Amino acid sequence: MAQEDHFKNLVAHCKEYGYVFQSSEIYDGLSAVYDYGQYGVELKNNIKKYWWDSMVLLHENIVGIDSAIFMHPTIWKASGHVDAFNDPLIDNKDSKKRYRADVLIEDHIAKIETKIDKEVKKAGKRFGDSFDEKIFMETNPRVLANREKIDRLTSRYSKALNDNNLDEIKQIIVDNEIVCPVSGTRNWTDVRQFNLMFSTEMGSTADGSMKIFLRPETAQGIFVNFLNVQKSGRMKLPFGIAQIGKAFRNEIVARQFIFRMREFEQMEMQFFVKPGTELEWFKHWKDIRMKWHQSLGFGEENYRFHDHEKLSHYANAATDIEFKFPFGFKEVEGIHSRTDFDLTQHQKYSGKKMQYFDPETSESYVPFVVETSIGVDRMFLQIISAAYTQEEIRKSNGTTDSRVVLRLPPALAPVKLAVLPLVKKDGLPEISRKIIDDLKFDFNCQYDEKDSIGKRYRRQDAIGTPFCITIDHQTTEDNTVTIRYRDTMEQERVAIDKLKETISEKVDMRRLLRQ
Repeated sequence: MAQEDHFKNLVAHCKEYGYVFQSSEIYDGLSAVYDYGQYGVELKNNIKKYWWDSMVLLHENIVGIDSAIFMHPTIWKASGHVDAFNDPLIDNKDSKKRYRADVLIEDHIAKIETKIDKEVKKAGKRFGDSFDEKIFMETNPRVLANREKIDRLTSRYSKALNDNNLDEIKQIIVDNEIVCPVSGTRNWTDVRQFNLMFSTEMGSTADGSMKIFLRPETAQGIFVNFLNVQKSGRMKLPFGIAQIGKAFRNEIVARQFIFRMREFEQMEMQFFVKPGTELEWFKHWKDIRMKWHQSLGFGEENYRFHDHEKLSHYANAATDIEFKFPFGFKEVEGIHSRTDFDLTQHQKYSGKKMQYFDPETSESYVPFVVETSIGVDRMFLQIISAAYTQEEIRKSNGTTDSRVVLRLPPALAPVKLAVLPLVKKDGLPEISRKIIDDLKFDFNCQYDEKDSIGKRYRRQDAIGTPFCITIDHQTTEDNTVTIRYRDTMEQERVAIDKLKETISEKVDMRRLLRQ
């Protein structure tokens, strides 16, 4: 199945099974705004717990806060968002559609990379076990030509972004004959900058109101509370402050389902360090964050680092952790060495010292910062994209069947187990209810007695429930039940009084955290 069709099926699955809904759908929806359904919110909360515990629970020198969405407007002047939080905008005159110019170029580069992947796969099929991908990549003329094209284009594009040369960005689009995805034409406007912040007014009267912004990131709430946390918690460098919260960006082109939205949630940790040590800590957090992602078990080959060619004005090092989505490798987390830019700017604009007194050296200085920033919604999409599987099943009688299954990590799955009485009589529903009453304090359980047992299994597979507990007539005789495992569909008999122990071992978040 084509990746595009696979992704469309995934989006449809998210709606059908209560994961993600279009916001305001009965009013024809609101572009690039989504609501999380009954299973989506559970998965999202589990993702946030996995992140929060990995930061705050496992590190004695990291604490959490929850800062306000509304903040003093001068904060965004100090941070550079008022003057520099822009994306390059371009319109197609024929389709009247608006695009981010940098995304058009990046998508064009991705298409060339896809050509290389196709050449490699074709050669792999032709040569079989004797195929050496490394030698092929280094010697095949078509691969080398496309790689040279990517390198040349990337170098030119990076320079244009670093120089903020909007004319050159448009010229790159023209020279590479990049067309509008809707009209198929190259009738482009000039490139111009577009500020991404939403603004509103605070105050009860027009004369007394103040223009404020919905925060475009959660990081600044951490920086302005740096001294409050440091002094009240008696924190010593190095230490971190973590936060999960909503952010808002008026994206030019919000697309690819929940990958890029106008209202989204971030999980950020700012780690304050002594100047001169920031690059060591940058490498440290790169390694830790990659392990956090890979611990989910979706394959190390589906993750990669992408070092920034263009550094933000505040950074001296930056990289992204990218995941291979159905639409290609895309960023899910950024790790940045922000230097002392933010605290210095807030010190300048507020007139208040943002310095740390180092008891070891008896000197005061502005700390440097290493940031890890991850989008909850992108993480959600990463997990559900990797988990969504359509597979053919061969039955014992030789026929085949198909199923859709969400292979979610058990610790993150919204529903941990479903309890299914084989029939709705003979006391089986009563036994099932008692099992749920005993286990609901430990696990999110679901009771299901409608339809055949096979249909109920398929329904739980589609939800992503890792374990189904079937109560049958043997249960009334020996107090055992059947556990069916989602991923393998294997079944085994387990004593009712062993259920909690058996399931706990497999769904415990600590199994992920220990990795």
